[in-house]
This record gives sequence, structure tokens and C-alpha cells, in this order.
Amino acid sequence: MVKGSGWIKDGQCGCNQQGLRWQYTDQRSLYAELLKDAVLAYPIENFGRFDAASRLIALSVALALYDVDIHYAKGKKQDIGILGTNLDGALDSNLVYFRDYVEAGRKLGRGNLFIYTLPSSPLAEAAIAFGLQGPLAYIRYIDKPEENLLAQAELMVRNKLAQAILAVSFGTNEATCKCIQGAMA
Repeated sequence: MVKGSGWIKDGQCGCNQQGLRWQYTDQRSLYAELLKDAVLAYPIENFGRFDAASRLIALSVALALYDVDIHYAKGKKQDIGILGTNLDGALDSNLVYFRDYVEAGRKLGRGNLFIYTLPSSPLAEAAIAFGLQGPLAYIRYIDKPEENLLAQAELMVRNKLAQAILAVSFGTNEATCKCIQGAMA
């Protein structure tokens, strides 16, 4: 069952359960605003080197965790998984890496760009930043991606693979993270 969510789109973001909204001009200003308002409990290590998808996913995860009042702290590990879907995989990051490779004479591309050529890398960055130790997977659905992602997350929680699963749908300039938890005792 979806307990809460965070979303980022078109210069706005928010938390659905709490009814909170913020406006922003770019990802860095959004990051600063969420730090100031304590949505982010602490600065995310290496946030500045993240690719655009990793920044979006990390911030949407922070919003979702805040929405459902799940607290995280440095060094605290939690039994929460993260699943992600989109239609393009890591195409944008692959193009950035390939351009860098071409500009370097087709001999070498920067490793910090190569890391993000896998579609699961942004999910892994979020898992590291928030201490998530549950299952992690990128799944590309052709039909009904958000619906199928939520069904998969609910199945994983029902089968007790994690206490909660964060289901993230993301695109070039938007992300939605829904927190799936079982019935609370």
C-alpha cells in the first residue's frame, strides 16, 4: 500500500500526504531548499558530482521519506528497498559519457561519468545516501510502467523482502517516488 510520496516536476516538488510544495529554479537550488527546510537531514556526500538522474532520484527519495516520516541518519541502515523505472534507461548519461570519450580523442572517458551509464546507478546513489539496504533493481516496463512498478513493490513488501520499498519513476526532468509499506501493526 502506498503510504506517501515525493515528486519533482516543472519547477515544483512536494510531498503528497503532508500536502507540502516547494518551487525551485534548478536541481541545486532545490537541494539547498530541502536542506534548509530539513527535508534532507544532512548534506548528501558527493551530490555535486551526481548526474541529473541521480540528483532527481535522491531528492524525490528524500521527499518520500519525509512524507512518511521515515528518519534516516549517517551510518543508520534501514530495511528499505528501491526500485526504479523509466523508458530510456541511462540514455542521457550514456550520451554525456560518449561525448566526453569523443572529446578525449576516443581513447579515454572519465570514470565519474562512466559510473552513471548503468540505469541502476542513480538508484544505488540514493540507497547509499539514505542507508537503504533492501533490494535494489531497475526494471524497464514497456506497458504501464508506474502501475507495474507499484505492483512489483507491493509484491516484494507482501513477501517480506523489505519493510518498505521506494518505487521511483523518473525521466529527464522529473521523478516520483512512492513509499510502499505493509499494513502497520
